Amino acid sequence: MLDLEKWPTSFREVKHLPPNGYALSDRILDAEVQIDRAEGRINARLVGVRTIKGRRRLLSTPSCEHAWVQDGDTLRPLPTDAPEIFKSMLDGSDPENLEFKTAIDLLLDETGILPVSATERFQASGTEAAAPLPDSVEISGLQATLYPYQAKGVEWMRRTLDNTSGLILADEMGLGKTLQIIALLLMDKPPENAPALVVCPTSLIANWVREIDQFGPSLSVHVHRGPTRTGVFRGLQQSNVVITTYDTVVNDIALFSAIEWSWVICDEAQAIKNPDSNRRKAIVSIPRRKTIPMTGTPVENTLLDLWSLIDFAIPGLLGTRQEFETEHPDSLDAAAELGRITDPVILKRRVSDVADDLPERIDIDLPLDLDEGLVDHYRAVRDETLERYPVAGALVATLQLQLVCAHPWLRQTRMDDIDAEFAEVDRSSGLSLMTPKMERTIELLHEAFANGRKVIIFALFNRLGDLIHEAAKGLPEAYWGAINGSTDQSDRQTIIDEFSAHDGPGCLILNPKAAGAGLNITAATIVIHYTPVWNPALEAQASARAHRRGQTLPVTVYRLFYEETVERVMLDRSAWKHELGNEIMPMATRDREDIDRALAIQPGKS
Repeated sequence: MLDLEKWPTSFREVKHLPPNGYALSDRILDAEVQIDRAEGRINARLVGVRTIKGRRRLLSTPSCEHAWVQDGDTLRPLPTDAPEIFKSMLDGSDPENLEFKTAIDLLLDETGILPVSATERFQASGTEAAAPLPDSVEISGLQATLYPYQAKGVEWMRRTLDNTSGLILADEMGLGKTLQIIALLLMDKPPENAPALVVCPTSLIANWVREIDQFGPSLSVHVHRGPTRTGVFRGLQQSNVVITTYDTVVNDIALFSAIEWSWVICDEAQAIKNPDSNRRKAIVSIPRRKTIPMTGTPVENTLLDLWSLIDFAIPGLLGTRQEFETEHPDSLDAAAELGRITDPVILKRRVSDVADDLPERIDIDLPLDLDEGLVDHYRAVRDETLERYPVAGALVATLQLQLVCAHPWLRQTRMDDIDAEFAEVDRSSGLSLMTPKMERTIELLHEAFANGRKVIIFALFNRLGDLIHEAAKGLPEAYWGAINGSTDQSDRQTIIDEFSAHDGPGCLILNPKAAGAGLNITAATIVIHYTPVWNPALEAQASARAHRRGQTLPVTVYRLFYEETVERVMLDRSAWKHELGNEIMPMATRDREDIDRALAIQPGKS
């Protein structure tokens, strides 16, 4: 078979020495540029267009230098200047390895002499492109086994970043976005002089530290937050990963801008959707090589949300804000047109998409740190309680500390309410409604509601439901209901039926003592344990309200707790009892060792 690439590039020369077995046509075809993707690389090809009975056929040239194409056993000419025009359009870029932005610029440029089109393979969404990738990937230093969809996601991100400066990781909550990022960092380990910067809400710092320590212990981590943070940029160049908060970035932007970071990763990136916010203005100014905003809700209100995230991930891809708002009004047609550009750099899988990969139940612990005001409040409550109740102080103090961890506004007002189930709300402390635990809960609800999911929240103290609902103002519209010790027995099933029948997202806030057994709530696929319990049986019964026969999707169960507090002791004790199979102890049972440790453990300030 002839190697046509070695044949003369000019059709005129080919006519003087035609290849054996090929016929020659004098009809000049229109030339076009086609963008494609193969083996993770983006390429541009010069093609000829032949239309037969209204059907277009694109015929590739042997190389970008050739001004003719092969059509079966016939060679057909292109305009003689097509290769030069093609070369000028690429402006020095390698046609076999184009940057994603260059490819998009070619597609959107209406002033080019040659038309430009793209294959379906190039325009495939991140989700479609990841699906056929391998089910497993070898990653040195990763202390975890990735689910197949996670391995595909990591490999897709690695390949995509080879020809883009960024992408959006938009997997739904519960699918392990953090683990996938840790795996990606291990594949391209950041050096200490150019570390990876992870920016996240305060409520997620403890979780990032814990997961890196658990899954990627070879990555050194530095948390930059609070009064002890460094004041010189060299202090940020001592670890592979630096973790900080959005507000700290704004305050210390001079420090962060003094380094070129190998990665900038923004968790809960909806925090920078507003292009006018100080947060976004600060973060987009940070020098960086690779960028990944992480959010399960890339578009919520307007298409400008997507512009803000894409322009952060791949600056300039969608033009200036003014150009974007002019060319992309908020309409379905504009959104569809925009998707042709942005879908290839967005990875968004739902739990239902990968349900076959997942266990029936996904358990996720979410450790939190008390903020500085709560640390002081926590210590003060412990000391005052022990002083006020010298005999029963230790037992009373553990309950008071549980209330502080649930919310600092809760006060035990009834002497007969031994478990503080009916604690009242007292707003006089000056502390904020939005504690780290409340903030994280609202973030989980925000993403769940935006994706149409139903959520159950278990909380030991009844008034927590009111506080959570108050904090959730501004979230997408959803059904809200509650069942606790004050709910009439005859009303409970009605509430569950309304919740299940509601067409859209919803939240049921349940007291595990009142609604932890006997109820079937399989409409919910997300369970949040807002307050830990001493007895694992009570927690297991509560989780089983959603994770039971009749449930067709995996259920994600979150446990929120504060590190270095009574809640950490409760979780440790609960795990110990569970391992023993000792699940028949009453909820309030705590031995002296539990109480002593609960009072000895002390949260620190960062």
